[in-house]
This record gives sequence, C-alpha cells and structure tokens, in this order.
Amino acid sequence: MARMRAVDAAVLILEKEGSTQAFGLPGAAINPFYSAIRAHGGIKHVLARHVEAASHMAEGYTRAAAGNIGVCIGTSGPAGTDMITGLYSASADSIPILCITGQAPVAKLHKEDFQAVDISSIAAPVAKWAVTVMEAAQVPGTFQKAFQIMRSGRPGPVLVDLPLDVQLAEIEFDISSYEPLPLARPAATRLQAEKVLSMLASGSCPLIVAGGGIINADAADLLVEFAELTGIPVVPTLMGWGAIGDDHPLSAGMVGLQTSHRYGNATMLAADVVLGIGNRWANRHTGGLDVYTAGRKFIHVDIEPTQIGRVFAPDYGVVSDARAALSVFVEVAREWAADGRLPDRTAWAAECRERRTTLQRRTHFDAVPIKPQRVYEEMNRAFGPDTRYVSTIGLSQIQAAQMLHVYRPRHWINAGQAGPLGWTVPAALGVAVADPSATVVALSGDYDFQFLIEELAVGAQFNIPYIHVVVNNSYLGLIRQAQRGFNMDYCVQLSFENINSPEVHGYGVDHLKVAEGLGCKALRVVEPDDILPALEQAKKLMVEHQVPIVVEVILERVTNVSMGLEIDNIIEFEDLAVDPSDAPTALALLD
Repeated sequence: MARMRAVDAAVLILEKEGSTQAFGLPGAAINPFYSAIRAHGGIKHVLARHVEAASHMAEGYTRAAAGNIGVCIGTSGPAGTDMITGLYSASADSIPILCITGQAPVAKLHKEDFQAVDISSIAAPVAKWAVTVMEAAQVPGTFQKAFQIMRSGRPGPVLVDLPLDVQLAEIEFDISSYEPLPLARPAATRLQAEKVLSMLASGSCPLIVAGGGIINADAADLLVEFAELTGIPVVPTLMGWGAIGDDHPLSAGMVGLQTSHRYGNATMLAADVVLGIGNRWANRHTGGLDVYTAGRKFIHVDIEPTQIGRVFAPDYGVVSDARAALSVFVEVAREWAADGRLPDRTAWAAECRERRTTLQRRTHFDAVPIKPQRVYEEMNRAFGPDTRYVSTIGLSQIQAAQMLHVYRPRHWINAGQAGPLGWTVPAALGVAVADPSATVVALSGDYDFQFLIEELAVGAQFNIPYIHVVVNNSYLGLIRQAQRGFNMDYCVQLSFENINSPEVHGYGVDHLKVAEGLGCKALRVVEPDDILPALEQAKKLMVEHQVPIVVEVILERVTNVSMGLEIDNIIEFEDLAVDPSDAPTALALLD
C-alpha cells in the first residue's frame, strides 16, 4: 500500500474513472487538490472566470459525448454557492457532473470560519448526492460512491466537499487495485417488450416520443432501428432532438407549446397510441393534459420508477434504461417482422410526411431591421449536419428549435428544464473542449449573452474556437411577449444610447467591443443578405485565430414567436409559408 495525501488518492480515482477534464478556479481552501492535479498530470484544466460558468462548462463537456463526466472545482464558501445553478441545471436534465469544493478545517465548521458554509446542505435539493467528507480515510470511498451514484439509474450531479485538513491528511491507498463500483440500471424484460409491441399494434396511428433519456443512454441507433422495423413515426422532445435525424422519413417534428412544429403538433393530435421513451412529459411539451391525452393510449418507459405516473398515469409503464429497453424492443420487433406480425404503417407514415410538406412556417423575409426567422434560414445554409448547436432559453432558442435542423444525437445541446440565462457561452466552451474537431455554434439572445459574457476570455486564453450567433433585439424578448397578457412592457428593455458607440443606434451594449476586448473576433450584421457571408467569414476566422467568433445580428425590436397554451391552439403571428420560396431551407419543401 502507498501512503499519500487524501487529495492525491482523489485525483488518481478521477483519472481511473475516466474524468480527465476539469473546469474551475483555485482558491486557498482547494489549493491542496490543485496541487495533486499538478503533481499527477493526468487531468486537464480550464480556468473559468466565474464558478457558475465552470459548472456549465462541465455540463457542456458531459453532454457532448457518451460516457463523459465533466468536473467543476472551486474553493470554499461562494464558489460552492455559485455552483448551485449548474447543479440544478444538470439535475433537471439528468446530466452527471462532479462538483468539488474546498472547505474550512473540520474543527472550524461550527465557528463561522472565513468562507465556511454548509454547502452540502445547500446543494442537497439540486444534487443527486452532496456530502462533506469529515475523515480523510473516507475520501477514496466517497469518490468511488460519487461515480456510482452519478452513473446509476437516472444520471445526475454530485457535490463532494473537502475540508482543508481532510485534503492534506495522509492515508494508505492503492490505485492499482481500484475498481469502479457496479452500476444499477433497470432493464425491460421480453414479456414487457411483447406487451409494448402488442399495444402499439392495437392502434392505427402509433407514435414514438423520444426523450433525452435516449441521448443519455447512447441509444439513438436502436431507436432508429426500432422505428424502421415497425414503421412508426418519431417525435423527439427538445432534449431528445437529434435522436432521429430531421431528414429521416420517420421524423415527425417536435410537439409542444413553444419549441414545436405545426406538423408535429398535428401528428400528435392524430395519433392514437403513444410510446414515450426516456421523456418526462414536460409541461411545455404537453400543454394541457386533457388536450394532450384525449383519445390516446400511452406507454411510458423511463429509468426512474417515480417518473412513471408523475405527470399523468400511462396505460402501461416500464422501468428501464432506454438502451436496455430498445434492445429488447428491437429483438422482439425483428422476430415479429420475420413472422409477418407487424402491422403495415406505410399509409400512416406517409400521412405524417405529408403534413411536413404543407404545415411550414415562413422563414424568408427581406425586412430591415432583420426579422429573426431569416437568421435561422441562413444558419441552415451555412452549417451542415455535423454542426453542434448550443443554446439555453428565450425567443432565440424557441424559434431556433422551430426552424433549425439537427441530424445527430448530442448535436442540439440545451439546458432544457432549468434554462438559466448565461448558460450558453460556458456550455459551448465545454462542448468545444469535449470535441475540438467539431463546428460548435452557440445561439443567444442579447440578454443570455451578457450574463456570463466574460467567459469569452476563457475561449481566447485557451484557444477554444466556436461561433456564437447573437440575435440582438435589445429586449428581454420572451418576457416581453409574456407580458402582453398583462398589457405591459415593463422592465424588459435593454436599449439605451451608448455614448461610446453611437453606431449601435440605441441598442445599448456594444457586443463587438466587449468581445474584442475579451480577446475574440466579432462581426455585426444589419442587412439580411449579409447574414450568410458573415457566417462564412466567421468559419474562416475561427480556423485562423482559434478563438470564439461572435456574429451579432441586429433584429427588429419586437417579434412575437409562435406559441400557445395548448398544442391544438398555437398562435401564429406571421403569415405562414405557402410555397417553397417562403421556406427555402425547409427539409420538406412545400408542394
């Protein structure tokens, strides 16, 4: 057995468990842990400018590839409280990240020592597990358990808090014989699979709702195979977008009140049996449950037992990891197909595809100031199927989900349930670190962009290139639209006359000067025909300079984006597309 500091054992365990990328900020109470990182050399580190941002970088890193677990590190006190939003965001979307904080010595925890706070109690409601380690000999077992908890069942984040004296104490530890703990992942049985296929066969218009659990389980290949075997169209949720490519014949669009397609909602309303896999039946997907569920039978498959029946009682529930469930579903479907037991869904699938050709929203506008729909049209032209999009919340994210195209799993990376403003910049950096060869394109409104804009300097310092499209209407646009119901436009305007930048014409913050001051390159677009050339130039600048490139598009001040309170009553504020020239980058062109 080797004798070493507890922090040395912790770092060796991180390396053995495969978590070799960290994001964070050193501080007095966590410096011993950083000294272990430096000594062992197996963990790369990106220095964030804000600890909340570091937690979102860890999220982006995890979300970018199956098996990744991003690590966020901070000192005692405010570093831990800054991580809470990242823990909440990760927990809400079932994303495993490991947050590590320093802490005052054990003997001083009750004495109101400098920056001593009970962070494990604070973090407990938004973490899968949060613990302050009180004995140095418990450090190896705590980290071993942390990885087991993060990966077992419904994935989620863990916070480990390390008092200063616990970090420095020496223990006996042998990394050569260390083994990860076994994982608990429930799996559907063959009998359950046969029941599910029988229920699907009983309907004339079945539909699959593919949730983020399919992405987390790395099961998109099995989803597509199951859909193709059965001929059943697929509706991805926002978190499941990319599980089936938008260009696949069985991709039926998204359903919901905001991030949805007209044809997706119409298909859900026409369905009679719905199989949800790895989804939460989130309220912005379902709207009113009486409309969503009326006349339809539901099957729900989820890894977490308490998710079954949480929102509404399905007709049949299966507790299973998505990949395990789809594996046995595919096995049974293959056998039934060989025996001629699967119904022919050709006519129903064709009906769903027909809706895509007739229920499109218009994207082509030549107006100045620019209408946002045109931005997404040009993004479809500029960026191909390998592009990884990153976004979080707001009218920009909602309309992007209505109009952009995603073709692969983990190519739409989004903070779904929590939707924290400021998430996009650091998350995009985490994604770009995880996949340096990818074209990473972030999308923000001006307010989301300003929240953690200082993290652009991280991309400049560490040469993390990506493109950030900022659609600027100098408004809290989603909140302004929601305030229409109160007949007010109150505390949501970001516009002002910038005495240092009259060229922004009252739009307030000069994002180009800020971005350039942080070491990045930036472009501004005010004419719709200049959007595509600017995006093409951004791609070249990104390769040349290896830093984040900001493309700011100046929009009309007020845009109301399609949304509503029920999936059968979405309000459309613009004229709809009537011929291909109205939506020239739509995947299913209008007849």
